[in-house]
Amino acid sequence: MNQEARRLVDRLWNYCNVLRDDGVSASSYLEQLSLLVFLKMADETEKLNAHRPVGDHEHMLPTAPEWKGRGWPELIDLEGDPLEEAYSKLLADLGRRSAEDDHTTLSLIFNRARNHIENPTHLRRLIADLINKEKWRDSRSDINGAAYEALIARSASDTKAGAGQYFTPRPLIESIVRCMRPTPYDTITDPACGTGGFLISAYEYIIREYGDDLPDDDLHRLRTKAIWGHEIVPATARLAAMNCLLHSLGDPTGEPIIEVGDALARPPQRHASLVLANPPFGRRSGINVSGKEADAEADDRDNVTYNRPDFWVGEQTTTNKQLNFLQHIGTQLTDRGRAAVIVPDGVLYEGGPGSVGDLVRRELLTGYNLHTMLRLPENIFYAGGVKAHVLFFEAVPGHRVDDDPPHTTDLWTYDLRTDSRFTLKKNPMKPEHLADFEKQAFAPSDLDRRHRKESDRFRRHRAADLLAGKQVNLDIARLSPEASAAKEPPASIDSLTRSVAGDLRSALAEIEAFAKDLGVDLATVSERVEACSPSPSVGATGMQDGAATTSSPRGRDGIDT
Repeated sequence: MNQEARRLVDRLWNYCNVLRDDGVSASSYLEQLSLLVFLKMADETEKLNAHRPVGDHEHMLPTAPEWKGRGWPELIDLEGDPLEEAYSKLLADLGRRSAEDDHTTLSLIFNRARNHIENPTHLRRLIADLINKEKWRDSRSDINGAAYEALIARSASDTKAGAGQYFTPRPLIESIVRCMRPTPYDTITDPACGTGGFLISAYEYIIREYGDDLPDDDLHRLRTKAIWGHEIVPATARLAAMNCLLHSLGDPTGEPIIEVGDALARPPQRHASLVLANPPFGRRSGINVSGKEADAEADDRDNVTYNRPDFWVGEQTTTNKQLNFLQHIGTQLTDRGRAAVIVPDGVLYEGGPGSVGDLVRRELLTGYNLHTMLRLPENIFYAGGVKAHVLFFEAVPGHRVDDDPPHTTDLWTYDLRTDSRFTLKKNPMKPEHLADFEKQAFAPSDLDRRHRKESDRFRRHRAADLLAGKQVNLDIARLSPEASAAKEPPASIDSLTRSVAGDLRSALAEIEAFAKDLGVDLATVSERVEACSPSPSVGATGMQDGAATTSSPRGRDGIDT
């Protein structure tokens, strides 16, 4: 990010701190910023129309006669209560129109939007002194896009929950995209896109590599049709749409590239040649996914079953989001389609023989080409205690029967966790930390991956050996024993404590989610245990009060990624 973008980020973020005193959270501030920036962009677009032929005019707001002069012009000269009233009415009118209108990016951004900045003085300053002084279209789009994404990152680091749940570190996103090498002729999706980080990074990679040679029709298709995502939280989808627009991705008046809804609810309606995703971790309370037809009478508001006969596990049912997303992604791939998916470590080993986890891992090896796994270091996500891998796999055309050999011949694993010490602020992950993995696993000179060589961190595993046991365990990405013994320094008490605490938080979060699925009130159980305890200092609530639950690296409340 250059100096000009950093200056803009600092100005806008400092004002976020001012609004905290009004009770405006960082995520609410980002939402208001999105709405106001859209209105400012619409005004700039209309001013640009004055210098264009009529046939080339663009519009971002309604063009009906009653909308003439509305939007940014009706806000910029107002102060005090009239400003707050005009802004609230404008959002209500746009939201009302959006709810009844066609399916557009405008309807996505303004549907059910409302003003959270109720102090007219602060609203005036945000409009007149901050947003109005910036240009948000055309030549500065790269600066403003980078600034907006940096604000999302600051919001994530500021909250560490909520916003922090969904945020995937930008260096990791960009590294994964470089490994996957998207092209202008790919169809690219993220079924749990958050604020659109993967979608934007893939688009920027394509523009960087192919932009000068792309015909206008191909560029238009890329911007408006070839890249799309799903996001379950409307407020997050709104931010994703705005983030994409600021990166020149999407059409304000066209069909939105972000779909609001749960991608798991039904089989894919569109297939993709490239899927990039960091699905939310944990269980989804009240949502079961099964291959058998749901009993409509058994479903209620707190217990819903999605029928997915296309999933790999037959009629088994699970609430595990990562296992469900892996199956969804696999079924969404076109023939020879490829995917890169971030999953928690538990996906690699949890569940006994014949369990959903075992069946999913077995299908990845037999029905797909699971060619690479990257073992990620700890402390790179804002949610504490997260341990994760990146799975790289491909769809293989043709029908496979049980007697056929597995489509995966060799699974290569790279261990970036051992001997790595990262922190979120003092020593964050940077692109150079992923350079060796990219060089060894996805070298430009070895596009078909046939000339890979083993090293201390990069090791080959025969798929037939992994499939030979009663259950499939893919928790295998480690340094070679010799290198591990030589390189791994003795763990400090501090690091051991943090690691154990993270594991306990992860376990507690899973227990709480599982208890909720069963309808068990842990608070009531805890009170009963404490009442029966012989010593008040050894109550069951001690651990619960002292351990915060943990979330996914990018969850579902706020704003992708």
